[in-house]
Formats: sequence, structure tokens, C-alpha cells
Amino acid sequence: MPEDAAEPLVYINVIEAQGEKIIAMCDEELLGVKLVDGRIALHVSERFYGGQLVPLSYAITKAREATVLNLVGENVVNAAIREGLVHPEAVIRIAGVPHAQAVRMLY
Repeated sequence: MPEDAAEPLVYINVIEAQGEKIIAMCDEELLGVKLVDGRIALHVSERFYGGQLVPLSYAITKAREATVLNLVGENVVNAAIREGLVHPEAVIRIAGVPHAQAVRMLY
């Protein structure tokens, strides 16, 4: 997969369990960061979010295959909104950083 220097890099981790495809994605600079906002805390852990470091466009292509999405960061959340994978009203901010989860029901 060719790398475009102008395109943001993001981490993507694909977890397949019990017939579900869970995809966790975060902006490159957020991996390992703990976001704290009042009583809400989110650890962007390497164990859950760390996987492959890939161009954003590739990650979004993979995100279309997910039954569950877990996204952290301006780049990944905004791209998911543009692609119709996440509704803008489903986004929360933790310490100013956007976070969204989406579940797609397959019948």
C-alpha cells in the first residue's frame, strides 16, 4: 500500500470474535495517551488500538467491514463521519479529543 506523505497515518487493530469484526482506530499521536475529562477517562491503549500504522484512506476502507467501530482522534472520527460510518451526533469529546463508537447490525 503506497504511502502519501500528506495523508495522516493512523493505527488500526482488527479483532474478530464471535462472528463480530471489531475495528479500533486512533490517530497516530494518540496511541498510548490517557484522556481524562472530569469523571470520564479513556486510555488509548496499545493493546486495544495498536495494530498496524497505515494511511487514513486504507483504514477507512477496512472500517467499512466492521460490525463494531471504536474511534479516537480528529482524523479518524472526521473521516468516518464523511464516509457515513458514524453520525456526527454520536461523537463525544474527552479532553477535547473526539471519540465515537458505532455498531452495525447484520441480518
